[in-house]
Amino acid sequence: MESIKTKLKVNNYQKNLLAKHAGVGSHAYNWGLATCITEYELTKKRPSGITLHKRLVAKIKSQNPWYYEV
Repeated sequence: MESIKTKLKVNNYQKNLLAKHAGVGSHAYNWGLATCITEYELTKKRPSGITLHKRLVAKIKSQNPWYYEV
């Protein structure tokens, strides 16, 4: 097997932007996971990805304006 190692050379602005993207992605993932676990415990069914996305846009994005920065 072969692999290729790549290093990004980014400036401070790009580092900040990459960190924001990672933070939003992490927050959305953790929120979705918690929502799935809670709903499964209550109904024994898992919500679909589309349902989770609609809830995220309706609830979380309106409460967290930093989502719109990325």
